[in-house]
Formats: sequence, structure tokens, C-alpha cells
Amino acid sequence: MTNCIYIVGMGPGSEKKMSFEAKDILEKMDVIIGYKVYLDLLEEEFRTKEFISTPMKKEIERCKICFEKALEGKKVAIICSGDAGIYGMASLMYEIKEQFYADSQIELRVIPGITAAISGAAELGAPLNHDFCVISLSDLLTPWEKIEKRLVAAASADFAIALYNPSSKKRSHYLKKACEIMEKYIEKSRPCGYVKNIGRDGTEICVCSFEELKEESVDMFTTVFIGNSSTKVIDKKLVTPRGYNRNE
Repeated sequence: MTNCIYIVGMGPGSEKKMSFEAKDILEKMDVIIGYKVYLDLLEEEFRTKEFISTPMKKEIERCKICFEKALEGKKVAIICSGDAGIYGMASLMYEIKEQFYADSQIELRVIPGITAAISGAAELGAPLNHDFCVISLSDLLTPWEKIEKRLVAAASADFAIALYNPSSKKRSHYLKKACEIMEKYIEKSRPCGYVKNIGRDGTEICVCSFEELKEESVDMFTTVFIGNSSTKVIDKKLVTPRGYNRNE
């Protein structure tokens, strides 16, 4: 393990929703590196470990620390919420290795976790039970023009849609803006929903129409779900049929 850095998806935050593999690996580490918000969720369970954090927008520095600690002979893991390969640190770790540590013998291993689209969908019922796509509304790393094209493509193709990073203090109107872009293709009554703080204290679940969604107040810890044209509400849950009964 000394020459291997583990890129661990820790799921939505609750220990119960972390994989056995992820937990086992973290228990064997000397150093766990990550964004402080996520490290705080592990503090009690892994209190004997060395925790190292960097703030937002210091992701490259965080990755370099992983390699430097591994070169010191430490057993190192970097953690991400959800899945490390879905809006996580996995791709950046590979890029940093290629750019700065290509000559090292360090191996990278990605450990999957439950991403917010999956854990949030489970809270709402079964909104992603057919073809779906995941789109982040954060334009920090992606130009808004490209996000807009993806929203139009997904809505016009009748995908069920999971929206990550739907709002923040600086982007409080982005969910409404996204809905206005998609309303040409989505009827006002389309079943939608969102989940705040998935798998953590204060989890909030809401089922609403597309028209109501446009006016909802959400934050960065919210995942939004927009059904496709077949999605319906059953027992107050969002359900997107796959079509099994058509074969009867």
C-alpha cells in the first residue's frame, strides 16, 4: 500500500452508505487528505489518522500533497464526497501524476462511492429508472454557454436529469435560469424533486412540479431531479417507468 494512493469516494457522508472497501482502506491509511467539510464527517471514526485539508480552489495543491506524503513512505488516501470519478478528484490526480510525478512508482487506485444522483434518487423513489444524465450548474470550471447547450440537449432528448451544484451564494438564480432554458421542452406539470443534505443530518426531500421547481430555494448541498415525459408520482414518490409492463 505504501506506493499506492487511494482516491476514495466516501458516498453522501453517512458511514452506513460508505462501501466496505472504502472503510477498510481508510482504516489502513496513515494520512487522509480532503476538503475540510468532508474530513469533518470522518473525524470521529478515524480520529487516529493524520488529516490534511486545503480550502476550495486549492485542489491542485491538495493533490500534490498526496504525492509528497506518499513519497515519504506514508499510506495515503484522498477523499471525495459521493464518487471520486464523478465531479471528484480522480481525474485531477491522474493529471497531476502525468505532469509532475510521471517518473514516480506511485500507483493510483480509485475506490467508488455512491454519488448524489444515486443516493438522492433513492430518497425520492425511482426517478432515474430509465436513461438519464447528470449536469452540474457550476460554471466555476465549465463555461455557462456549454452548460446551457447540455441542458437543451438533455431536455430535448427527454432524459431524466439530475442537476448537481444547482445554486450557491453567488449563483442563487442558476436553478431558475436553468429551468427557463429547459421550459421549451418540459411541460409545467412535469414531476420533479430535490434532496438537500443527502445522507446527513437535516435531510430534506421535496417532490414538486417543474413550474414549482423554478421558484425553489436550493443550495450547493442539494441535488435536483427533473423527470422525463413518463415520470409520475406514486405514493408521493417520483417514479420513471422503464416499460416492463408493455411486454405483458
